[in-house]
Amino acid sequence: MSFDRSRLFLVKQRVACALLAIVTSGLPATLAAQGTLAATPVDPVGETAGDVVTLPPLNVQGETQGDRLIQGPFLPEVVGTAIHAGKKTSVVDFDAMPQIQTDNYRQAFAKTPGLLTSELSNSSLLSLSYRGIGDPHESQNLMVLKDGIPFVLDPLGYSTVYFAPPFEGLDRLEFVSGGAALLHGAQPSGALNYITHVPDRTQQWGIHTQHVVGSDGLYSTFSTLEGGDHRVGYLANFDHRSGDSFRTRNSDFDLNGGEVALFLDRDSNRRVIVRVESYRADHGEPGGRSPTDYVLDRDRNLVDNDRIRLDRDFGLVGYDVVGDDFLWQTRLWGSEVVRFSKRQTGQGFGTVNGNQLAINQHTYETVAIDSRLRVDYDFAGSTSTVTFGLTGMDIRSPIFTERTAPGDLVSDRGASLRFDALRTSRYAAIFAENLFRFDRLILAPAARLELNEQSMIERVNVAKPLANLIRNDRSELVPLGGLGATYAVTRATEAYTNISTSYKPPTYGDAFPSGGADSVSSNLEAGRAMSFELGFRGHPTTWASFDASLFRVDYDDRFGRVGSNIQNVGRSVNQGLSLAGELDLYDLINGPAELSVTWYGAYQYLDAEFVRGPLRGKAPQYAPRHMLRTGLVMRHGREWKFAALFTHLSNHWADDANTLTATQDWRIPEYIVLDLTAEGRVWAGQVAGRDAELWLLAGINNALDETYYSRVRSNGIDPAAGRNSYFGVRVEF
Repeated sequence: MSFDRSRLFLVKQRVACALLAIVTSGLPATLAAQGTLAATPVDPVGETAGDVVTLPPLNVQGETQGDRLIQGPFLPEVVGTAIHAGKKTSVVDFDAMPQIQTDNYRQAFAKTPGLLTSELSNSSLLSLSYRGIGDPHESQNLMVLKDGIPFVLDPLGYSTVYFAPPFEGLDRLEFVSGGAALLHGAQPSGALNYITHVPDRTQQWGIHTQHVVGSDGLYSTFSTLEGGDHRVGYLANFDHRSGDSFRTRNSDFDLNGGEVALFLDRDSNRRVIVRVESYRADHGEPGGRSPTDYVLDRDRNLVDNDRIRLDRDFGLVGYDVVGDDFLWQTRLWGSEVVRFSKRQTGQGFGTVNGNQLAINQHTYETVAIDSRLRVDYDFAGSTSTVTFGLTGMDIRSPIFTERTAPGDLVSDRGASLRFDALRTSRYAAIFAENLFRFDRLILAPAARLELNEQSMIERVNVAKPLANLIRNDRSELVPLGGLGATYAVTRATEAYTNISTSYKPPTYGDAFPSGGADSVSSNLEAGRAMSFELGFRGHPTTWASFDASLFRVDYDDRFGRVGSNIQNVGRSVNQGLSLAGELDLYDLINGPAELSVTWYGAYQYLDAEFVRGPLRGKAPQYAPRHMLRTGLVMRHGREWKFAALFTHLSNHWADDANTLTATQDWRIPEYIVLDLTAEGRVWAGQVAGRDAELWLLAGINNALDETYYSRVRSNGIDPAAGRNSYFGVRVEF
């Protein structure tokens, strides 16, 4: 089957014209000089003069790959155009730890309580959840962004994540908890923002290249070429990962990604950013295991030919203007993502009896704009900040399903067309937030208005009579709001609280189900959540930081099926305690030094239960009562780093119905995993008159060889990897 790409060509043509207009537009040049996108962390309280708390100056700058500045553990009050005062936030700074390999999110979130990783046999997609709010599969309840731009396939219609930037190209991850992330979107779990490096303009060119080999045929490489001068900076990355995973067959993966970014300073106040990305991935899907088969042979595969592939192309133009008291950022982007899968029919919980392949392909053609303005102003004798903006997206998403002939379990194309439809999504939001400063007290009210329109036109659906094919649309206008507050208890500690709303609209599958017997309730409403947080945090000394909070998430009108009808089925309440802290033992005993020996801990206690509806009394899926991460991280300046990372999750369920039968077991038993990672510089000198360094890195994942799993799907138990190791080399020149 082929698609008419004429509409996409016209859209891209219009985008190019709009980008050209932005780049060539003239703006006043009487603005004060500052840098670029992300603020360096500052004391969250600021400097104190008597009883008056003054806002520290905002140093707007990015971080290059070679800077290795350690930030965190929580975000400053204002970063760029975003206000974080009164919100639960976390910073995962990759400079603080040895290089994390193969996108191991269990290690990345070692210091972040509440973020749960559902581990796959191989890395075909990103599966994260937070505080037991929804299925982590494809991270559908999080807003996931790269430098503030969402890279989910469709933020509301199909909010799944099949691509994620490699860790080697990141400075840090920023997480804003729950509905408090109103400036990023409406998802009930919050927003996870991947912050990339900016080019190093102190040299005409520089090269970083890393190569890693490991268990099960792993080969991973990441290389960067960067440079520039005071006017122009450039950055080019190439990423490749391949391997076989630990499953018997059909668990191989191969992915290649590349990015080119150009930073052009028109003068000291205005910057143009151009970014182009391309990504190709091919993963085998070995299938699940039944409870009995898992015990007998957990590594065996269920199916031999199931595959999932992703092609992604992305282009962006950004325009930044910085003044004495304002920052304006605009981003215009377009992308095309093709998601292809083929899966054997007749799959049950660890079983398969079909003799055909179901071939499915989605295409997502997106054009979008995001523009934000932050203004600092004097109010009541202090500096306050207001930020507001708008975002809009137009997404065209054709989809089809084919089926191969009986007995054909190898083809990539089907013999018969089963389903063909055109889906469209139009999304717009306006938002505003204000930081009011009253001596030691900060109040930060926020508001967001969302317009969501979805439509589907079924052209072929063999499960339905022709007269019942869907030609329908839906829309909703949703106001959201929140209020954050902080109180400076001391210069370096603060109490904070936040109450905010969020919502989860029906996806395409919820609003327009394709099954022949499926129906949708006429009064289907978007799910709505109310989040509350009360906490105390600080960085009172050079050797200690902490963040402790109580939280409650009241999630109503959740979606589900009653028979074949999709409807709002109930309400859950997820509440508990979140604790995080770090203690530099060497600094505590000897004072600040190049050597750091840091113990960290991140713990969440979660009490989650359905309180209304057919699931009343059940525990929501992926809501372990206890989640503990702790360990030791040692580093010596720029010489070496070592980490021992423990992860423990208590028993929990992988489905909301808490299913346990002779053939289906959706329980996830408790597990403890230890990871050991290290990197060190073994040589530094000069080559051809240029500074150069050679680093070695190594690690043992699941060093205790724990037999566990953290993921169960409708096709069965997905085992997690046993003990595995890697070794690598990195050259910086």
